Amino acid sequence: MFIDNIVVKLIAGKGGDGCTSFRREKCEPLGGPNGGNGGRGANIIFEVDKGLKTLIDLRYMKKVIGKKGVNGKGSNRNGANAEDIVIKVPQGTTLIDYDTNLVIADLVSEDDSFIVCHGGRGGRGNKAFATQSNPAPKTSEYGEPGEERIVKCELKVLADVGLIGMPSVGKSTFLSMVSSSKPKIASYHFTTLNPNLGVVKLQDRRNFVLADLPGLIEGASEGVGLGHQFLRHAMRTKILAHILDMGGVEGRNPIDDYKVIRKEIEKYSKKLANKKEIIIANKMDLPLAKENLEKFKKEFPLLEVIPISAINNDNISEALLKLADILDNIEEIPLYDEEELESHIIYKFQNEKPYTITKEDDIFVIRGDEIEKLFKMTKFTEEESVVRFARKLKGMGVEEELERMGAKRGDDVQILEYMFQFKE
Repeated sequence: MFIDNIVVKLIAGKGGDGCTSFRREKCEPLGGPNGGNGGRGANIIFEVDKGLKTLIDLRYMKKVIGKKGVNGKGSNRNGANAEDIVIKVPQGTTLIDYDTNLVIADLVSEDDSFIVCHGGRGGRGNKAFATQSNPAPKTSEYGEPGEERIVKCELKVLADVGLIGMPSVGKSTFLSMVSSSKPKIASYHFTTLNPNLGVVKLQDRRNFVLADLPGLIEGASEGVGLGHQFLRHAMRTKILAHILDMGGVEGRNPIDDYKVIRKEIEKYSKKLANKKEIIIANKMDLPLAKENLEKFKKEFPLLEVIPISAINNDNISEALLKLADILDNIEEIPLYDEEELESHIIYKFQNEKPYTITKEDDIFVIRGDEIEKLFKMTKFTEEESVVRFARKLKGMGVEEELERMGAKRGDDVQILEYMFQFKE
């Protein structure tokens, strides 16, 4: 089964907890702290496997959860890191953040891999908190939570030339004549349900990859028929080879067919519409083909048209040489603009507070990734950990902000689902 679009929730592993421990050896009843740090939680990594052609292996992965790092122990023993989770995907897989719609990574090379969710760092043991002023701290940390995100995986096949056109215009026949690919061919619409790839090898030793893409119909840009499936895979191609039925089979008008396809491409993506395009006028062996070709050239005088008969193998070599010549000189255009990439987002508001405080039904609710992470890593069963947490909040200006908003002693303050009382 060909699967090219999957959404999966990823939760990287939590870091192991730090340990609070002291040396208790003979003759050293007051030995120093020796609690070890926790290990890192499991990363979730996507990696290219060139043997895969579909995302079917991810079909039942609704949620992927990484393992927690090993907890630290006494005697300065640090916990081991959790084993990373590696998810194999085909070449041409794009990873997109479901919430922001930004591209996380575009995996197109054989050895591409990317850490999509980082495991949480291990919590520090009390040995790590020892200072000259506090040589025997009784505090340690829980492990940091792993990153969570919902990721949309989209497969866009890797091909140099994409064969586009209405159903039953001869795309599959053309592919079968020029490569060793054996697509399904029949006399009814939508015989091709999935992209078919074939390698074209010329006598001059040049070669390129040709993709027979599912047929287009009017409304394809809105998802009608096989529209989105075709249009997504066409995005990686360098050339659009638009095959038209010049013979007028089924009462078709090649001029109208061309206008319909161009309209759908332009509605879907300007980048796709601006790709290099050549017209392959197929079925020239039929009676009305020459007349229709003359009308087409008159209507579109600037288009490059190559007449062929795929079924009779007429002029196919010339068409392939032309495609190879264009590929030799075509400029590589990035699939994604910088503003679509997560790695190029510039955070302009770094000086703003890393949290928000709102008053909801007489409760002051504090939200913010940094504060919530600090809260989850604090061991509230240890008095020194509680004092450290309060000191951190004060240093971030939370106490001052609560006072500015009118918080009084005894008022309720909420972080995540936990309630506290405000103390000035």
